[in-house]
Amino acid sequence: MDLPFTSGLNVGTGPPLGRVTGALRAARVFGFDTAWAVDHFLGFFPEQLWDGDFSWLAGPAESPHEYFEYQSLLGYLAARAGKVRLGVGVTEPTRRHPVLLAQAFLTLAHMTKRAPILGIGSGERENIEPYGLDFHRPVSRLGEALAIIRRCFASSGPFDFLGDHFRLEGARMDLSAPQGRTPQIWVAAHGPRMLALTGRYGDGWYPGFPFSPQRYGEMLGTIRETARDAGRDPGRIVPGWQAVVVVAHSRREARRMLQAKPVKFATLLASDEVWQRFGHEHPLGVGFRGMIDFVPDRYSKVQLEDAIGRVPIDLLGEALLWGTPDDLFVRFSDYRDAGLRHLVIQPASAMISRRSAAYSLRAVVSIQRKLRRG
Repeated sequence: MDLPFTSGLNVGTGPPLGRVTGALRAARVFGFDTAWAVDHFLGFFPEQLWDGDFSWLAGPAESPHEYFEYQSLLGYLAARAGKVRLGVGVTEPTRRHPVLLAQAFLTLAHMTKRAPILGIGSGERENIEPYGLDFHRPVSRLGEALAIIRRCFASSGPFDFLGDHFRLEGARMDLSAPQGRTPQIWVAAHGPRMLALTGRYGDGWYPGFPFSPQRYGEMLGTIRETARDAGRDPGRIVPGWQAVVVVAHSRREARRMLQAKPVKFATLLASDEVWQRFGHEHPLGVGFRGMIDFVPDRYSKVQLEDAIGRVPIDLLGEALLWGTPDDLFVRFSDYRDAGLRHLVIQPASAMISRRSAAYSLRAVVSIQRKLRRG
């Protein structure tokens, strides 16, 4: 099954609300297929660094940890979405019970014109441990949650589930979605066990780490092989990607932007495995899993500044996609050839200045349109 190439836009999940609705309006005007919120208590950008020197977005009275509750927000956006599909990229089954996740997205399906997307992963430490919740065996917990959510989407009447993390006896979720609008499950998978869960349960794959087109194709092959083994059609699983880029009107300008603090910091959110793949050790330690392990308030400003200062320019040039819109179109075409079918571009360059933010949006629209045309 040859899926069409589609594209999405992160619309934001923080105040002011008008900025979120404006981004959704842009998604409709520019022809994006999906609009994504996130599910966070804390943001990744540390308050210790959050000032005008770090990013033009850092106002004097603002916190980088202001987030709306995403389910309420998606319900509010539903009437404004038109044909744009709404999704969360991503939530996890630690803060919300899997039956509650299923109920929320079945409810959302009654409010939207197209099936919503439940993007889900194993979670990040920053949203769990500071709140007294258990981050033990998150992949095992996710596997059980996916089985329960699938059961809620596919059947009615009481059912039982006996697992290590969840135990249900005579549980029911009789709410069903309107015909053709059953929510989809997209899994944020990177490691082997997560890729296997995507093949077994996912309607889509939604990773966020950097990797080469070859590596992307290999990971997709693992997903498809697992899907076949589970008796599912691998061709129906949408291969997606949320890609961090630096884009500018010239290569020289883009190369200069690689030295900006928010761009270097974004590289710290990649895992030590990614760093080692490009020949470097992560400044935050061997085995550090990037955004999965990062809790911003556990580091001092001195530690973070030191880590940013140790990001090598050659790693930035290799690990991040950067260049002009034409350069990025060529690079993304390689990923499309490797199987990519849904792209959400996250321009780190938009954090550098108001001017670069405006240019980044225009560039993202241009790149996405060219990729959709093939």
